[in-house]
Amino acid sequence: MNTYMAKAENIERKWYVIDADGKPLGRLASETAKILRGKHKPIYTPHVDTGDHVIIINAEKVILTGKKLDKKVYRYHTGYIGGLKEMSYRHFLAKKPEKAIELAVKRMLPNNSLGRAMFKKLKVYKGSEHKHQAQKPEVLEIKI
Repeated sequence: MNTYMAKAENIERKWYVIDADGKPLGRLASETAKILRGKHKPIYTPHVDTGDHVIIINAEKVILTGKKLDKKVYRYHTGYIGGLKEMSYRHFLAKKPEKAIELAVKRMLPNNSLGRAMFKKLKVYKGSEHKHQAQKPEVLEIKI
């Protein structure tokens, strides 16, 4: 019996829409990363991008459980000396909810060229509208 190895040219990709309204950030990100990697498919191969495209809408309505809104901190560096900036997730989600979801998903993908290719298939939108109607995305309900 031989092990099946998926080939990049034989993969059929679907488009999914996920509504982030009332979903915890981490659980939403882990389910999204699973779909982007292709782990939900029986043809999953670790060294091939077998995943599907994901559209996340209502990014501003994502939640954090417990006291994470005030205790969790988003840090970034400007590149200048002493340029470390910090912001609580309460302010971060208010200013850039799309970036919060993108960072959570990106950090759950492999840290190599394959992970960067997978990340390009993620689209996050603040409101309930998106511009990918032509791809006929399926609504995917995440059970949390």
